[in-house]
Amino acid sequence: MSALAGKTALVTGSGRGIGRAIAERLGRDGARVAVHYNGNTAAAKETVAAIEAAGGSAFAIQAPLGVPGDAEALWSAFDAHADGLDILVNNAGTDGVREPIGGTDEESFDRVFAVNAKAPFFVTKLGLERLRDGGRIVNVSTGLTRGARMPELIAYTMTKAAIDSLTGVLAKEVGARGITVNAVAPGVVDTDMNADWLRNDETWAAVSGFSPLNRVADPSDVADIVAFLASNDSRWVTGQWIDATGGALL
Repeated sequence: MSALAGKTALVTGSGRGIGRAIAERLGRDGARVAVHYNGNTAAAKETVAAIEAAGGSAFAIQAPLGVPGDAEALWSAFDAHADGLDILVNNAGTDGVREPIGGTDEESFDRVFAVNAKAPFFVTKLGLERLRDGGRIVNVSTGLTRGARMPELIAYTMTKAAIDSLTGVLAKEVGARGITVNAVAPGVVDTDMNADWLRNDETWAAVSGFSPLNRVADPSDVADIVAFLASNDSRWVTGQWIDATGGALL
C-alpha cells in the first residue's frame, strides 16, 4: 500500500517550483492532492495532469494570498472538492522586494509579510478545523533564518523567521491531537523563480560551492523531505526546523 493512500493533502503555491515537486511526490505516495495556485492556471493544470499521469489524484484550487479574506476563499474552494484534510503544506511565498533595509519601503514590507507570514497563519488557523487527528503540517522556511548572508532579502528572511516561530509554538498546541508541525528550510533551489540570476555558469558554480555536496538543489530534494514529514514514518518528529540546504550552513 502507498504511504499516503487514503490521505488528502493541500499544497499552497504548487503550480510550479518546489510546490509542484511536493504535490507530485505526495501524489505518487497515494495522497489526493489539492493543487493551490494564485494566477497561473496553466501551471496548476500541468501539475494536476502530471499527478494524474503518474496514477495519482489531484484537483486545482485558485485563491490569491496576501489579500483580505484569502484564507476563507482558499478553504471555500477546497471544500467544494474534499471533505477533510490530512496534510497541509504551507509552501506559497514571495521573495518580495530585493533590497537591504535602506531600500525597503513600507508597502513592499507589508506585502511580503502578508503573503509569507499572515496568509499561512490564517490558512492554518482555518485548516485546523478540517485537519483530522494525526494530521501533518509542514511549513516551508529558508536556510536564511539560520545563516543570514543576503542583506537584500532582509524582509523575506524576517517573514520566514515568523514561520519558524509558528512551527514550534503550534506543534505544542496541536500535539494532543496527534498532529505534527515541522518546518523545512531549503537553500538555493533550481526553480523558475531563480532562473534569471542562477542559470549561468559563474553563479551556478558559486552556488554549488555553498554545499559540501557541490551541487545546486533540485525541487525534488526538498519534496522528498516533505514527503517523509507527511508520512507516518515521521510520527515522532514535531516542532523541528529541518535544514534542507545540503549542508550549506556547516
